[in-house]
Amino acid sequence: MTAQVDEILIFDSNKISISFHPPLPSSHLGIIKVDNRNSKNVDPVIGSTACWRGYIGTWEIQSDRLYLVDIAGCYQMIDSNPVFADWVSGLIRVPQGKLVYCDRSGAKIHEQEIHLRVEQGKVIESTLIDAN
Repeated sequence: MTAQVDEILIFDSNKISISFHPPLPSSHLGIIKVDNRNSKNVDPVIGSTACWRGYIGTWEIQSDRLYLVDIAGCYQMIDSNPVFADWVSGLIRVPQGKLVYCDRSGAKIHEQEIHLRVEQGKVIESTLIDAN
């Protein structure tokens, strides 16, 4: 299986690549599906096997809430207002420090990770994990 391109998370004002790929909702007033397969402005990786989901999202944690702030690919946001991601629940691993290991599948280990437990878009727990 081809390693999937990372999403982007803005966390503490830093843009960080994350392997967590939150889904987009099937219907949301602030997000629409677009057909831009033939557009020259679309990053070619989005149409490749490295991006089966067809988009790359930029997410941001603000006041312990997860927001979708941008999408590139086969979806777009209606306007520039962040969308509260109340459809997202799960564990987001935020890499910290140097990359200490990476394999062919795209699995990465950093010196530390911050584990953010998210329930319906709200960060309910944050834990710092050492790789050692």
